[in-house]
Amino acid sequence: MRNAIQLPNGLIVTTDNAGAIGQKKKDTVHVPDEMVSYFSARVTLLEQWAAGAEPHSILMHNFSGDEAWVRYLKGVHQVFDEIECSSPPISGSTESNIETLQSGLAITMLGKQIYQSKAPETLKWFTYGKPLVGENLLAEKEKVASLKSIYKARQGNIIASVWPVGSKGIAGEIKRIFGSKPFTCAWEPHASAGPSTVVLIGVEPKKIHTAQSLFGELLLPISWKDSP
Repeated sequence: MRNAIQLPNGLIVTTDNAGAIGQKKKDTVHVPDEMVSYFSARVTLLEQWAAGAEPHSILMHNFSGDEAWVRYLKGVHQVFDEIECSSPPISGSTESNIETLQSGLAITMLGKQIYQSKAPETLKWFTYGKPLVGENLLAEKEKVASLKSIYKARQGNIIASVWPVGSKGIAGEIKRIFGSKPFTCAWEPHASAGPSTVVLIGVEPKKIHTAQSLFGELLLPISWKDSP
C-alpha cells in the first residue's frame, strides 16, 4: 500500500490535490480545469489500485468557484471513460463565498479492497510509461502509462501489483518498496513522474510474456545490482 489509508471492513481511502494549476489568471500553471481534475483523479485511482482496491465513491473539494465544478466533473468522468467503466457517484463541496485568486482542487476516493498484493520480492518488476512533467507531458502523451491497459491487466489477473510514481521519481518509489536496494532502469531514476505518468508494475514470472504482449514497448524491466 502506498499512500492509502485502510479503514475497518476493507475500506480504502486515497486522495490527491492540485493548487495554483488551472484557468485562473494568477495560477502558476495555466491549463484547462478538465486536465487538472483528470490527472488528479488518475493519481487517486492509481493509489486505489496500489492498495488492491476499486473505488466506490468520490469526494471532490473545489476551491476554484462554481463555474469550475462542471469542468472538474468532466475531467473525473474522463478517467473512467478511459477504462470503460461507469464513474462512481461524485459528491463534494465548492468554496463559493470567497473568490480565490488561484485554483485549488482535491479529489478523494473511497474504495473496497478486493485483493492483497503479493510480496514484492516474489515478483518481476517493470516500469510502464515514461517520467514526464509540464510541457514534456503534453508533448509526449503517447508515453504516459495507459490506465485502460493497467485496468485490463488487473481484471485479467495478468499483473500482481501496481505502484504509481510521483515527484520523487522511480528511485524514491523503489526505496519505499525495497529499501536501499541498488537497481537500474531505462529512465533517469530521480526524474519526477508528475501525475504518475510512469508506474511500477509487479508481475509473476510465469505471466511476464502475457504482460509484455499487453503493455508493449513501454513495459521495461528493472534490474537489480549486486550489493557491494
